[in-house]
Amino acid sequence: MAKFQAPRGTLDILPEQQPYWQWILSEARAIAGQYGFRPIEVPVFEETDVFARGVGTGTDIVEKEMYTFEDRGGRSLTLRPEFTAGIVRAYIEHGMHVLPQPVRLYSIGPVFRYEAPQAGRYRQHTQFSCECIGEADPLADFEIMSMAWDLFDRLGFTGLRFEINNIGCPACRPRYLREVLIPYLEAHRERLPKIDQERLQKNPLRVLDSKEPETQPIIAAAPVITDFLCDECRAHFDDLRHYLDLMGREYVVNPRLVRGLDYYTKTVFEVKAEGALGAQNTICAGGRYDGLVELLGGAPTPGVGFAAGIERVMLLLQEQGIQPPPLEEPVVFFVHRGQAAKDRAVQLAHTLRTAGIGTEIAFGNRSFKSQLRQAGRSSARFAAILAEGELERNEVTIKDLASGEQTTVPQEGLVAFLQACLSE
Repeated sequence: MAKFQAPRGTLDILPEQQPYWQWILSEARAIAGQYGFRPIEVPVFEETDVFARGVGTGTDIVEKEMYTFEDRGGRSLTLRPEFTAGIVRAYIEHGMHVLPQPVRLYSIGPVFRYEAPQAGRYRQHTQFSCECIGEADPLADFEIMSMAWDLFDRLGFTGLRFEINNIGCPACRPRYLREVLIPYLEAHRERLPKIDQERLQKNPLRVLDSKEPETQPIIAAAPVITDFLCDECRAHFDDLRHYLDLMGREYVVNPRLVRGLDYYTKTVFEVKAEGALGAQNTICAGGRYDGLVELLGGAPTPGVGFAAGIERVMLLLQEQGIQPPPLEEPVVFFVHRGQAAKDRAVQLAHTLRTAGIGTEIAFGNRSFKSQLRQAGRSSARFAAILAEGELERNEVTIKDLASGEQTTVPQEGLVAFLQACLSE
């Protein structure tokens, strides 16, 4: 028999990991609600051009990492590598521009990228993505960033800080590229590895995002875009830093931060947290995308957002020893002897569950002793014992599985007794 395993680059979230998983998702939804964001669900796959146009044909995501296939009708479709382009497509398609602006939306679900798996990064991973569409005010950038900050603060991360940059707009970025960055990089072309020589041809700004060792000293000495911003971009950046200073959010300006998607304009940022593996770790990233709606066929509309990978957040929480709250588990485990007692256990279990008290029942025809052992290995607090004597007296024997103490309770008073125990 073949022994199957999860595909490379995917991850099973096992029951013992679920307290982390459910906690992160619960806090993410709570933060989104507090900031006025509403949930939206978009398809797992879109027409390929949604991502090719939106993310950018010169990016690693589009060129190397997308899962693209042809359906039976000959259409080119792609599993979403990120949420923003699909959410913007939905914004346009459903006429959300007529709603009061900005439209605040969030989604949680899987995204797919064919990249080298590493700790916290998977070919299928789950993103929490938040988008604020229809507002150009730098305060919207700050609110998006604060939302991410508040989420990670609530989860217990320490040493939070932002890295921020402004990568210009269509008015000033082309001049920086044409007159400053490209000539500088061309002068060092022979020292660049092949992959960055290709980026220089297709998307020069992406060279600044290179992780190639040979490229690091070159980009470290490169002229920075913040020295060439237009008045509007400079004022936007100043205003954003004003809000960060106003609220005491720690940040550093990183002029090399450009992010890996073409749709970004002006603000780009990452959230760093102290901790795992003894380093500063990126746990979230985002930025402004004022040209994306127009690029996908809508009217010119500003937007800003961020995304966080749930698997990576979970891994960092575990690395830092942060414990999630426990999940709700059954309180009572019914142990029975004989068919009549088993039937009565079924009825009483229904009564308890209706009253909101979690309950398990022993299955099959295991011995009474075996059922008690099973109850002891369960997460239940009490064993509820039904045998011939309990049935004759219309009672239930309740055994505290921690202390071993036993109490006899009338069956009609079982709900009240357990509720009183739980309230204590």
